[in-house]
Formats: sequence, structure tokens, C-alpha cells
Amino acid sequence: MLPTAPLMVEHRIIERMIQIMKVEVEKVKNSKQVDALFIDTAVDFIRTYADATHHGKEEDILFRELKKKDINPEHQKQMEDLIQDHVIGRKTTRELVAAKDKYLQGDKTALSTIIAKMEFLIEFYPRHIEKEDKYFFPPIMSYFRSEEQQKMLEEGHEFDRKMVH
Repeated sequence: MLPTAPLMVEHRIIERMIQIMKVEVEKVKNSKQVDALFIDTAVDFIRTYADATHHGKEEDILFRELKKKDINPEHQKQMEDLIQDHVIGRKTTRELVAAKDKYLQGDKTALSTIIAKMEFLIEFYPRHIEKEDKYFFPPIMSYFRSEEQQKMLEEGHEFDRKMVH
């Protein structure tokens, strides 16, 4: 098994949460009410699963090992773009939390920011996942010998074992 296989399985789980967020953002738009518990749950999922667990393995294992290789400029640029995507996802998540907090403090104008941040994440994650699954993961595996791939896969399993899901 390639070390990118578990990452791609995790992408399917993230996509399921994005579908749930799509339904929720429509409820918010129609009712003009925010379910703060849903926002907290979605943010916890994004921070714990999508970012700490999933992006953690990408950045702390896969990208770390790829940086040791002499990769072509296109793959280097793709990796830098993916890392920047992770930064954007974190920033947007923080902004969603800030908007939710303002909303809970009585600032009803924060509703539009909540909707905008949720819609951004709903559009952002599928594009990010597609970049990795279709255009980045397949070609970069050729930089690694099978022993290196196996070592990364094992390190990914150990990473997961230490995480609290």
C-alpha cells in the first residue's frame, strides 16, 4: 500500500463533512439563525481531523520526506501551494469561529460572515482534495523507493495511533 492511500481515504471522510456543512449552510441562509453547536462541531472536526491528523501526516511525514528529494520544479510548486492551502484553511476556520463568537454576543451582522466562511470551506476543501488526489499524490510517489514508502506508511500509522480521534 502506498503512504498516500490512507490520506486519500481520509479525504473521503472530509468530503462527507463538507456535504453536511452544505446542508447546514442552507439552513442558516433560510432561517437566518446559526446553530452554534454545529459550528463548534464542524470546527472541531476541521481542526482535529482535517488539520491536525490529516494535514499533520501530509506536512510532518510526506512533505518532510519529499523535501529531502531532488524533485522537479512543478512538484515543488505544487507542494508549496498545498502547504499554503493548509494555512488558508486554518485562517478561514479561525475567522469562522470569530464570526460565530460575534454572533453569539448579539452581533447579527456576523451571520453573513459565518455564511461566507462556511461557503468558502465548502468550495475550498473539494478543490484542495482534487489537487492532491489527482495531480500531486500519484506522481510524487515515484520519488520514493518501496522501502521508503513502507516506512512512511508505518510512520503514518504510528502518527494516527498517538492522535485522539
